[in-house]
Amino acid sequence: MKKLRIGIIGCGGIANNKHFPALTNQKDKCEIVAFCDIQVERAKEAAESFGAKGAKYYQDYHELLADPSIDLVHVCTPNVSHSPITVAAFEAGKHVLCEKPMAHTPEAAQAMMDAWKKSGKKFTIGYQNRFRKEVTALHEACANGELGEIYFAKAHALRRKAVPTWGVFPDKSQQGGGPLIDIGTHALDITLWMMNNYEVESVTGSVFSKLGNLPGAEAGNLFGPWDTEKFEVEDSAFGFIKMKDGATVFLESSWALNILESKEAATTLCGTKAGAEIDAGMSFPVNQLTYNRAKNGLLTEESISAAGNIAFFEGSDSAPESLEAKQWLEAIIHDTEPLVKPEEAFKVTQVLAAIYQAAETGSEVKL
Repeated sequence: MKKLRIGIIGCGGIANNKHFPALTNQKDKCEIVAFCDIQVERAKEAAESFGAKGAKYYQDYHELLADPSIDLVHVCTPNVSHSPITVAAFEAGKHVLCEKPMAHTPEAAQAMMDAWKKSGKKFTIGYQNRFRKEVTALHEACANGELGEIYFAKAHALRRKAVPTWGVFPDKSQQGGGPLIDIGTHALDITLWMMNNYEVESVTGSVFSKLGNLPGAEAGNLFGPWDTEKFEVEDSAFGFIKMKDGATVFLESSWALNILESKEAATTLCGTKAGAEIDAGMSFPVNQLTYNRAKNGLLTEESISAAGNIAFFEGSDSAPESLEAKQWLEAIIHDTEPLVKPEEAFKVTQVLAAIYQAAETGSEVKL
């Protein structure tokens, strides 16, 4: 089998910590042959560490895309550049995996959708949390109707004090927002996916910038003190989403919030037959899945057994990012659909933008 030839655009933290290791675990299916970064030294270092023999490196992504031998690209750049790079990649005839969120605005995301549909290529967004074992298990339970009709849910993306202090995270001009668009996007993605409900009626929301510019508030931050003079995005945001069938979702997100319990990429689902919760994040050393229901006349809770794995025999391919890479590459090889569909990621972008808009205008936003 001919290996897929991959180009990586953006060689920063997400590429080094997620994409390079995950793709290295799929050497039978792919090889990384090109690297691009505006800091060209980073691209050169990545090529030397993770590239195939003769791998090239660039500072201008247009030069990478001009190589006809490259089959697909991974876009790992700041949020505001997702759309122009992805559009250019489709126009160059490449398959595209773009990191989350799809884009910083619905208009930018729509340009990506239009280019994708014209290209005939594969397209997906980097929501690797769908590949966690407990997330996969709960999704299967929802698909089988074990929870019944899911009419209320919470999407949790709360950090007590874990503001990222590197890169462009606090730069609104590069990211488009703070924790809502950064980690809220993961929580909303898995929640809507569980519900299999993307028909949004309306959105309201509140966005707060209370701690980011407050001197002394950075004390105790997991990643060290942040620069209060350059903190341009919100430190917390909350949204209430009403679906066309009446179901509702509450989305909570924060990088810094005076709370006791931190939950991230987590969800709570309430159905007519049962409920379920996934607890994950800084307050949970091990991700937890709990079902609650009535059984034999009593209220019961069921959770994951701790005896599910044997040490050292699980294998590196079981990491969510590796499973994401494997499924994505196989979708291209076998001409099947990627697990994360562009239409679903587009809806998440629409909802996040509507929360920002509702908070700014003080009114409900209809989708």
